[in-house]
Amino acid sequence: MLKSAQDPEEIRRPEPRWPVIVVVLATACLDLAIPPQITVGSKWLPLIVTTLLAIPTVIALRSRKFHHAALLGNVISAVLSLSMVLSVGMLVYTMPDRREAPIQLLRTAGALWVTNILIFATWYWRIDAGGPHRRDLNPTHEQGAFLFPQMTMDWETRRRTGQDHWTPGFVDYLFLAFNTSTALSPADTGALTRWAKALMMIQALISLTIIVLLAARAINTL
Repeated sequence: MLKSAQDPEEIRRPEPRWPVIVVVLATACLDLAIPPQITVGSKWLPLIVTTLLAIPTVIALRSRKFHHAALLGNVISAVLSLSMVLSVGMLVYTMPDRREAPIQLLRTAGALWVTNILIFATWYWRIDAGGPHRRDLNPTHEQGAFLFPQMTMDWETRRRTGQDHWTPGFVDYLFLAFNTSTALSPADTGALTRWAKALMMIQALISLTIIVLLAARAINTL
């Protein structure tokens, strides 16, 4: 039986999931760079929980049980998000009495800042347009919570630039998260839905908090 010309599997392959798995494990490993007094509980806990949940997630993906994989992935992201928020809160709470070396403070703030980018990139990737599996089923990306530059091109321009079957991948969401944490605002991609705007505001607020704490400590040291 011949496939239709509009069959998504005929047009492009599904987005690989391994980059997200690597990023999630790397995010959990960043907790190991945070001093024990900044973490709530064992700093090994996020890595242990993430690893234990990542195994059934991979099994669910290979078994094509995408709903179960998405549910497990959301739990992993929620665990890492909670760990990061608690660590940032502890950093704010203990900052006035801290006497650690500047290099340790810089390492802690840097780890939390990078963690903030990776976690929100993962959330954007998981939620936008129904998640990665639903995006894989569409031949093109026309609707979603974010307005990417490719979505503003007319059909002829997209065809000439090789973007006629474009759909966002994890790198696109990582770029969005990086810009939100550095510029504290979107660069080339706008937010269209309320939940996307809320997530970006939370991410920018966390990034700004870390930057302000570093600046305040630097001024205090001088």
